Amino acid sequence: MKRKGSGIIVGLVVIALAIGAYLMTTYNSLASAENDVDAKWSQVENVMQRRADLIPNLVNSVKGSMNHEEKIVKEITDARKSYNSAKTPAEKNAANNQIEQSLGTMVNVIQENYPTLASNENVKTLMVQLEGTENRISVERKNYIEQVNDYNQSLVRFPKNMAAKVLGFDKKANFKADDKAKEVPDVSFE
Repeated sequence: MKRKGSGIIVGLVVIALAIGAYLMTTYNSLASAENDVDAKWSQVENVMQRRADLIPNLVNSVKGSMNHEEKIVKEITDARKSYNSAKTPAEKNAANNQIEQSLGTMVNVIQENYPTLASNENVKTLMVQLEGTENRISVERKNYIEQVNDYNQSLVRFPKNMAAKVLGFDKKANFKADDKAKEVPDVSFE
């Protein structure tokens, strides 16, 4: 009788250890999966922060470049107006010198620094950077969505779902775009 009773106790202990080991393994795998979800979301936030940091700097760079070229064009336009309104040879000569100086500056800027106007290249660069940043965000959101899906799938599969409930793991909310995301963002140089 003692052997039969001790066999039952040993069997119960083995079952309890197996359940404990299963719960421990399940807890560890779910905790790791939950941390993976959090890490993926952190990466989404990282690239969104990159965008937030990048856009004002790029816009200011483009503004600065455009202002420089705009200043040269304005100087040329003003010099032409001065030339057209000049009455005396001295006024015409002064206006002509102003045009030559402004044109010389513009030609030097274009020849030395840019094959085309810098503002056009900066606008192209801005657009490429914005597109690249948006693509990075899209990729990271996709990775997050997949990670959340994997995690949530593990919470609903038997028998892990039972252990997850006992251990207090809940489904993660998947990415949902803000209603404002449907609006096209406005990039302004003003």
